[in-house]
Amino acid sequence: MPDAPLDLTIRPLTGPEELKLFLELPYVLDHELADDLATGRRRPEWMWVALRGDRVVARIAWWSRDGAAPLLLDFFDLDDTLPPAAREEAGLRLAETATAAVVPAGAPRPEYGRFVPPDWREDPAVREAVEARIRVMERTGARMLVERLRLECRAGTPVPAASGRLRFRPVAGREDLLALMTPVMEGTLDAHGQQDLASGLTPRQAAEKHYDEELAGYATPREWWRVAELPDGEPVGFVIPARNDYNPIIAYIGVLPAHRGRGHIDDILAEGTRILAAQDGVERIRAATDLGNVPMAKAFARLGYVNFERAFDMVWDA
Repeated sequence: MPDAPLDLTIRPLTGPEELKLFLELPYVLDHELADDLATGRRRPEWMWVALRGDRVVARIAWWSRDGAAPLLLDFFDLDDTLPPAAREEAGLRLAETATAAVVPAGAPRPEYGRFVPPDWREDPAVREAVEARIRVMERTGARMLVERLRLECRAGTPVPAASGRLRFRPVAGREDLLALMTPVMEGTLDAHGQQDLASGLTPRQAAEKHYDEELAGYATPREWWRVAELPDGEPVGFVIPARNDYNPIIAYIGVLPAHRGRGHIDDILAEGTRILAAQDGVERIRAATDLGNVPMAKAFARLGYVNFERAFDMVWDA
């Protein structure tokens, strides 16, 4: 006979005062939750738990920039001491119940993102825990979009001086940057860019989406943004140094197709890194690139960026 269903209580947090309950299961972003709640990036009704008696056996939460609508599913944790079937049943019931309550009917489900150790496949226990979460999400209809390298340049890492091969100027405005982002979208190795193009967007439309949904949201000075040019003024690429809600970051970097394979990426990345490293109190600069984007990963490594973590992103097609 099949096992009886788990006796679970599935509910959202009643308020910030229940954060301690949510923290009964661990994840690397736990330290951000209190501030996220205080600033409105998270809302208690977007943070759900599955309880077996008074024990948290699964939890899930969404994030946003301003609290208006959930943009990313970034917490999904299971009690890994449970038997595999019970663990996944609890996770599935929680995910489906909470999603139905949090995501408006007919709206696309926000992407699921998860940070994992850089060597997560090498430790059997860690691998099983990660794959259990993936299996539950697959049972909800999600598919794996991409695995990414998370990188950081730590304070004290030497950044080379400008080589003189390129000159840099600030981005003149939205249209100036979109004119460069559009050709970079053609033949992109970025999985999110490829997904946008596969959905039917033109390279220009995909560039506009990236600009409006991500780059335009950074509050740090636009004067940091740089266009790289040859000495004769021909554009070669660009870099977007910024700061998100948590860290200084290389938000976006690109080399125009006609200029790829000539080592310009090293000069452009170094320029963006120098801009951020020159700001007060910078302990690290973060960046990310798709696991399959080998040329970009090598460029980060050459400049001294360390792969401290990996991440994967899962999406729902309908």
